[in-house]
Amino acid sequence: MALRQQLSQKLLQKLSPQQIQLMKLLQIPTVAIEQRVKEELESNPALEEGRDSEEEEFNNEEESFSDVESEKSEAEKEFDFSDYMDDEPSYKYNAKNYSPDDEKKTMPYASGTSFIQRLEEQLDMQDLEGDDYLIADHIIGSLDDSGYLSRDIDSLVDDLAFTQNINTDPQKIRSILTVIQSFDPPGIGAQDLQECLYLQLARKEEKTVSIVTALAIIRDYFEAYSKKHYQKILEGLEIDELALKEADAEIKKLNPKPGGSSSEGSASEIVIPDFMLEIEDGEFNITLNGRNAPDLKISRQFAALIEDYQKSKSKPSKQQREALAFVKQKLDSAKWFIDAIVQRQNTLLNTMNSIADYQREYFMTGDETKLRPMILKDIADIIHMDISTVSRVANSKYIQTPYGTFLLKTFFSESLTNTEGEEVSTREVKKILETAIGAENKKKPLTDQRLMELLKEKGYNIARRTVAKYREQLNIPVARLRKEI
Repeated sequence: MALRQQLSQKLLQKLSPQQIQLMKLLQIPTVAIEQRVKEELESNPALEEGRDSEEEEFNNEEESFSDVESEKSEAEKEFDFSDYMDDEPSYKYNAKNYSPDDEKKTMPYASGTSFIQRLEEQLDMQDLEGDDYLIADHIIGSLDDSGYLSRDIDSLVDDLAFTQNINTDPQKIRSILTVIQSFDPPGIGAQDLQECLYLQLARKEEKTVSIVTALAIIRDYFEAYSKKHYQKILEGLEIDELALKEADAEIKKLNPKPGGSSSEGSASEIVIPDFMLEIEDGEFNITLNGRNAPDLKISRQFAALIEDYQKSKSKPSKQQREALAFVKQKLDSAKWFIDAIVQRQNTLLNTMNSIADYQREYFMTGDETKLRPMILKDIADIIHMDISTVSRVANSKYIQTPYGTFLLKTFFSESLTNTEGEEVSTREVKKILETAIGAENKKKPLTDQRLMELLKEKGYNIARRTVAKYREQLNIPVARLRKEI
């Protein structure tokens, strides 16, 4: 085969480092932006936190640069200083990350003692020594965020042998696990939900008839109970519906996740809204929550190094050239980061304002049935940006409204056509489903077939499988599992 040379044209699209940085920053929620800024401040000496206290002093310094001899020095021939010495820098070396009316506040954090620490404190009060104490401590450390021991006993035996050189057996592990299961909160250390509920019931001091019945249900008829096969329980335990109802009430008082039962749990989560929307005189006032993103500026001391080199008449030495390259790289990085923060703010606000305008009727009333069909492309076309950019904003940002705090992506939905030929949002249909299920007779919950018929009566002609899909998206179980005694 002969070798041939040929020319071909290819169109490649590559993102600049600045664009990549902006894309990454867009995905970061308010709760994490402070940490990202902190990391940048620690890694770049050319970047500082805070604002220039005296704008006039800043301008005077800039004017002094222009007084320098017009003839280019040897240092200037090596590097272009104009990028750092502009008379009117577009961003004034500053990124203002909050509105003038915003009150400076710090981000709320969950504080206190985690449930693991509480268990370790209780462990210290037990009469366990040597290997027994180490085994107990290892078991506590193996609990998941919900307080369950999800790993099997044999795996713990192997772990202790390899990591702590402790030779033990499953029987010893179970014995020490029983001690941990006596700790507070009740149900801790269970290996599954059935054991968790049983442990909590067994800890009840007063064993009433309803609690004894509940214990029997969890111990002997847990599968039937979880599937709401109540008739099987009634026949098996030979009890009436009233007794079953009272036992069911006791079970529902229990905590299925004892590890997260206290407000101090390590899995605590606080949603920090990225936007705040208020309605003033019939108009939206949308502000960006930037309380956790400090003001940024170029270090004046670091920038002064450029001035020193600019005034130099001699040709820079190799060491000076390396220093100049380092300074330039850090200043570029600082400028890019400040610009990216500013672009992040502008993109977030443009996106949120467009969403609010598009869904104006909903944001004015809070009525979910007023939500219009809206897809990512609709907003992308309005703000003249890529769909991927809108997606990054919608999937990670929250807005605080007079009706609650919501993830932006909840305002996006596909459309479907009703019997009158009008396009309506799938959110509207889901709201109707949610309302119908909320008002149903819990002894005879509505099946998907019946829900489909109700929707058709309201003018929404959709299939039963679509009803099932919407119900699942709303995290609503099937009719059988919604049935109550």
